[in-house]
Amino acid sequence: MSTDFELWSCAAEGDSAAFGTLFDKYAPNVYNHCFRRTADWSAAEDLTSVVFLEAWRRRGEVRIRHESALPWLLGVANNVLRNRQRSLRRHRTALDQLPSQAYEPDPAEDIAGRIDDEHRMREILAMVNRLPAADREVLALCVWSELTYEEAAVALGIPVGTVRSRLSRARSRLKDLLGREAKPQPGHRWSERFSALRTKGEKL
Repeated sequence: MSTDFELWSCAAEGDSAAFGTLFDKYAPNVYNHCFRRTADWSAAEDLTSVVFLEAWRRRGEVRIRHESALPWLLGVANNVLRNRQRSLRRHRTALDQLPSQAYEPDPAEDIAGRIDDEHRMREILAMVNRLPAADREVLALCVWSELTYEEAAVALGIPVGTVRSRLSRARSRLKDLLGREAKPQPGHRWSERFSALRTKGEKL
């Protein structure tokens, strides 16, 4: 098995097959990251395509210096998410000219389930979006995408210590916000989705 460093080096020389291997390896991670930030499956598909198009365009100028290419890819995803509408417009024409390679969910996936997932994710984002943008990004990378502090630091271009402090602050602020909310009725989605966060402070 080639390492990410080797695959990226080959891709930088124009090897589309090597880049395709990286796409197959990390498209689901990028797709899920984009969904958790938008609560929209369709938008997540478009944004995933934009991320990998941007990665392909920059393959010659970027060097992967870590074991995994995922932190850098999620860093690109964060930039695309920050400029979501502008990024989609700018890349739409280019995407239309490429062979179809967008990440496709399982075609047997239940549509009703996708809609329900979007609804629940919007509920979560309604609370998470009350945090400062810097806290949201660290929370999404370290908690949802399960990057290490070091990997999140690569994705965000900040020191590891800053990642630690922002994540601690995000968890503290989120718990405080949850504590201010009126208690939902038993069985309410809100309670179910955040129960682990209240008790452990680790996961959403």
